[in-house]
Amino acid sequence: MTLTESLPILVIIIPLISAIIIPLIGRIDKSIAFAFVISANFLSFIISISLLNTVMETGRISYWLGGWEPPWGIEYVVDYLSGFVLVIVSFIAFIISVYAKKSVEMEVEGEKILPFYSIYMLLVTGFMGMIITGDIFNLYVFIEISALAGYALIAIGKKRAALIASYNYLVLGTIGATFILLGIGYLYMATGTLNMADLRERLPMLYDSKVVLTAFAFITVGLSLKLALFPFHIWLPNVYNHAPSVVSALMAATSAKVIAYVLVRIMFSVFTMKFDLEVVPVTKILLFLSVIAIIAGSVLAIAQTNIKRMLAYSSIGQIGYIVLGIAISNQLSMTGSLIHLLNHALMKGTLFLVVGAVVYKTGMEDISSLKGMGKKMPFTMAAFTIGALSMIGVPLTVGFVSKWYLALGALKAGMWFLVFIILVSSLLNAVYFWRVIEGIYFHQKPKVRSQKSTTKDSIESLKPEIQNQDDAPVGMLIPTLILAGLCIVFGIAAFIPVSVVTPIVNMLLEV
Repeated sequence: MTLTESLPILVIIIPLISAIIIPLIGRIDKSIAFAFVISANFLSFIISISLLNTVMETGRISYWLGGWEPPWGIEYVVDYLSGFVLVIVSFIAFIISVYAKKSVEMEVEGEKILPFYSIYMLLVTGFMGMIITGDIFNLYVFIEISALAGYALIAIGKKRAALIASYNYLVLGTIGATFILLGIGYLYMATGTLNMADLRERLPMLYDSKVVLTAFAFITVGLSLKLALFPFHIWLPNVYNHAPSVVSALMAATSAKVIAYVLVRIMFSVFTMKFDLEVVPVTKILLFLSVIAIIAGSVLAIAQTNIKRMLAYSSIGQIGYIVLGIAISNQLSMTGSLIHLLNHALMKGTLFLVVGAVVYKTGMEDISSLKGMGKKMPFTMAAFTIGALSMIGVPLTVGFVSKWYLALGALKAGMWFLVFIILVSSLLNAVYFWRVIEGIYFHQKPKVRSQKSTTKDSIESLKPEIQNQDDAPVGMLIPTLILAGLCIVFGIAAFIPVSVVTPIVNMLLEV
């Protein structure tokens, strides 16, 4: 077997082995460990690009673990959809790892920094495994790997409230995982197979089986809880608010996207369009929940005074956009939904990296802490403004592209009222983001808080650099500007992601 043929397994092995090696080489030099994290994530990104390029040129890639032919053995699969999501997740993981050094040194205790990076790589391993596996039980294993790593990363920071947030996430995440595992068990009981492609062939003759219907219901509920789809969202605001900034950025930009990918994979690759539209009313239920999520997330975001919490509620609304396109289930809406996997990763990644830079400079997370920052941190605040305008859906930004396709899909489906929902949500987004932008550029800068005024739940120590009247450190600024720049690049050159997504949509909808 050549190295090229082994790329599907390497995209998982590299971050997994890195998680083991990092604590060992960190004993020699922590800076080497940090460089190793960046290198491993960059290599995973390059491999992901290679896999997507291969799929686009030659078609689906199948890798059999141990040489065992599926459905008896575990199969790793790279098709248009998994290749596209692999590139998104590996790129975001790489960009955030470049950004992480100073932020992690400030928000995580010194002796926990090496374990932090090790668990970070385990989280990436879980995400990559969820995307590439073609075995539904193996999917559950990777879901749990990512979940356990996520619980630890949330709790590893200096905030005491992070422990409670992590515990609540653990409880609800375990409930979601239990539903998923039960659903997988029922599918195996009904079909005798765990391979997703094999399940797709065997399930149609069992669509009237109560066991299969129960399995689908359990898996959908479990994934909705993991996705934080309204009303299963209650764990998300505290997690994004109290986790270290790097963790908030990574989870906001990737976690929901990976779970949304899994939902799409189950609905359209394991089951079929006929099942989703005719056998069970899942699309109608998802449509109802997504509309509520879009409006409720935006309304709740307006009421927040903490910037991380505001962005968390905003994410609930954005998750609604992704699910909305899935629920409408036509070519235009699915294009909007899948493009939003990329676009939301760029937008929300940008915004959380900006917030992390502000926390690094001021030690504060309140919206009021951004007042006057337009002069103090001009490039960082420019990135925030681009991310905010993208979230609103201003033309020439990625957010506009997503909403445009979703609106066209709604019109094609005869659901004109959904266009009104999208417009109202955009206006609500403008309300809560404009108050932040207004404070950034049209108010006096706040006084930098001293160490004596730091509360118990705030960061315990402030580095001397925080009090400098300059922009974020270069290592934090460049990754932020890259993500912000891509919000414009893919907003103007939307044909690039659309050209990748179009064959994915055709594959899923069997066009």
